[in-house]
This record gives sequence, C-alpha cells and structure tokens, in this order.
Amino acid sequence: MLKKIKRELLRLKNPSKAKMFLRFFKTGKGEYGEGDVFLGITVPLQRSIAKKYLDLNLKDVQDLLSSKIHEHRLVSLLILIFKYKKADELEKKEIVDFYLKNTKNINNWDLVDLSAGYIVGDYLFQFKKDTSVLYKLAKSKNLWERRIAIMSTFAYIKNDHFKDVLSISEILLNDPHDLIHKAVGWMLREIGKRNKKVEVNFLNKHYREMPRTMLRYAIEKFTIEEKSFYMKKDAI
Repeated sequence: MLKKIKRELLRLKNPSKAKMFLRFFKTGKGEYGEGDVFLGITVPLQRSIAKKYLDLNLKDVQDLLSSKIHEHRLVSLLILIFKYKKADELEKKEIVDFYLKNTKNINNWDLVDLSAGYIVGDYLFQFKKDTSVLYKLAKSKNLWERRIAIMSTFAYIKNDHFKDVLSISEILLNDPHDLIHKAVGWMLREIGKRNKKVEVNFLNKHYREMPRTMLRYAIEKFTIEEKSFYMKKDAI
C-alpha cells in the first residue's frame, strides 16, 4: 500500500508547480524551508489520495512522514487527520502521541496549519484538561513546535475557549520569527470574529509591544479608524 501511494503521487508530479512551491515555501539556503523537496501536487489532490488510504498503518505513515518529499509528509498528516476523526478516544491518543513524537517532520507552515488544530488541539480540548504540552511547545527553540502550539489553539477558539489562546499568544509576543507573528495575529483575529471584546482587551494591553506583522493580522477585520489607532505606537 505504501509503494502504491508513492507511485500515485509520483504520477501526479507537476514540475512547473514544483518550482513555484520551492519559492513559495522558502526552500533556499538559510530560509525556513531550506532543502524541502516538492513534486508540485495541489492540496485537494493530496487530500483525495489520503482518503483512499485510511487503513495505512502507523508504521507506513511514519515512512511517509519521514520523507524528504513535502507531499509525502502532507499526505501522511492528512491520513492521520482522517484516521483521527474515525477513532475512539484511545486510538485518538495514540495518534496524538505519534504526532507529537514527529514534530521534527512537521516542518513547514502548511503541514502545521492543516493538522495541528485537528489533531493535537481537538484532542486536548475534548479529552484532556491539561494543556501543559502546548506551553512546552510554545517555549521550544524549534520554530515549527512553536507554530504547532499556537495553531493547536484553533480548536479552543472554535469552541469559544480563549484563556489558553491568549496565554500562549503572550508567550509568543516577542518571538523572533515572522511566521509566528502571522500565526498569533491570525488566531487573535479568529477570537475577534467570535468575541471582539476579548480581542480588543488583549490588544489594548499589548499592541505597543506586538510586532507590526502580528498586529496587522490581528486587526485585519477592524474598521479603518480602529486600524489607524492600533498602528500608531504612540497612541494613547
């Protein structure tokens, strides 16, 4: 089954798209995606393939997730998501534990964003009151683990639970990486869609120290007047 998946993905390769993805996902020397390899396959096509192989065992999922090829890793994560949705609580825990042991392989923003909230975030919200793993990830030296931490909180936001989201956002306020600024700003914006007062209270406390990218993402849905106020560092 594993060989069949790889052959199917290879048949779908698109060299022109692959070149575009290499630039889009910053794979150049010194960039965050350095060394990543692409076949040039769109996410919808990868999702359709993943749905066909839900019975793939975790050993073979591990093989895909350890691959240098980006699409192999993404398909493995999509399979995990589909398996997770059909699993009972014990099976879900096994999948979450597997995911957390493989954070080194979940190493680009799309891999994180398409999986963290649906696996780690959902499990922690549904079954485990202890969110300490998210705080540990938020303080990691690894960029992708920090992004997993904040993106996992999307599951909490969708259920109108904001406390941990805001606490993790505070931890990441001074993060050095632009990809974390964007992710935190995005989650703050999602909070605002559900409860603008909560977002505004957070911004009023922190907007002067927030990186400009984070702030811009957070206030994207605000009025022109509101945006003008928050983008002025010296606003009273």
